[in-house]
Amino acid sequence: MPLIIDGGRVPPRWAERQNDHAHGLTEYSATGAECVRIAFVNNMPDSALEDTEMQFFELLDEASGDVPVSVRLHSLAGVPRGERGHDHVSKFYFDTNNLLSCRLDALIMTGTEPKQPDLQREPYWLAMSEVLDWAESNTSSTILSCLAAHAGVLHGDGIHRHPLPDKQFGVFDFTAPASHHLTVGSTGGVCFAHSRWNEVRASELIECGYQVLTQSAEGGVDSFVKKKKQSLFLHFQGHPEYSTRTLLKEYRRDIKRFLRSERETYPSMPKGYFDATSAALLIEFREAILGDRREELMKKFPESAVESSLRNRWHASSMKIYRNWLQYVITKKSAVPAFSSVAAVYHETARKRSANS
Repeated sequence: MPLIIDGGRVPPRWAERQNDHAHGLTEYSATGAECVRIAFVNNMPDSALEDTEMQFFELLDEASGDVPVSVRLHSLAGVPRGERGHDHVSKFYFDTNNLLSCRLDALIMTGTEPKQPDLQREPYWLAMSEVLDWAESNTSSTILSCLAAHAGVLHGDGIHRHPLPDKQFGVFDFTAPASHHLTVGSTGGVCFAHSRWNEVRASELIECGYQVLTQSAEGGVDSFVKKKKQSLFLHFQGHPEYSTRTLLKEYRRDIKRFLRSERETYPSMPKGYFDATSAALLIEFREAILGDRREELMKKFPESAVESSLRNRWHASSMKIYRNWLQYVITKKSAVPAFSSVAAVYHETARKRSANS
């Protein structure tokens, strides 16, 4: 069943992806079908705004199975935007004012590139804090991604993030130290993509009542949860939603920033992502431009050769945790008798999927 973009504002890339079969909420309301209603607050910078939409839409679309999921796009006041980003947001997003006066099943909030060492000094901090407070009492569950996860624990529990000596960049393997309904089916471990310069630490999270779901010695804390009033907050320091090419695009972007002198050091290659042949090509490219720092040399970046060897080995892990999360949301929704049919459909879909796996 297709993902529903609520409010009649369907971004063109998603409409094209659905081959003009994207449905509005009113079509499902007319048939009496119930939806899992999610507010999607996308704070990503202009360069990644539309890619992030597609990544989350595709993940939710696949993870939901036969259950309709309705998503309404929202933007925070204060997130810096250029002309193109402002135009896109004004056409397809709602602000958060109307969000704060209603109740929904769930919230997903992304991060953005921080400009201040102290997140509380960011221009969008007040608006983000208001949404976080709203979510505690007006959703069954909330997902906070990357910087939004750091903002969530800072706002709620005063836990500060810590800078890393280098970017945590690549695909990392994690284990689940304790059982939890969100990690069902992940007993053999999971892997997720990460791209961040800061971390929150397990010891500080546990001290404040969070449960660490997945972590490793190399990757640090990956995901963690805490019940806040009515809502189960699920935090990802990584990016289950990333598409196959996202890390390659980020690596290429960081190299361009180095060549423009926007960063001092040549970026580290993402770990666990490239095969040996691709890594050798990228090392050769790095050596060639370190002695001749000109942006026009990006024309020689071996993108097509490297791209052909990429594989999304975190996709299965992403599907597991998002299916488990949606099942949790539907279980909470089914506590209301009128919504029991939604849970029944989802549980039957999950049973068939398990039997065929």
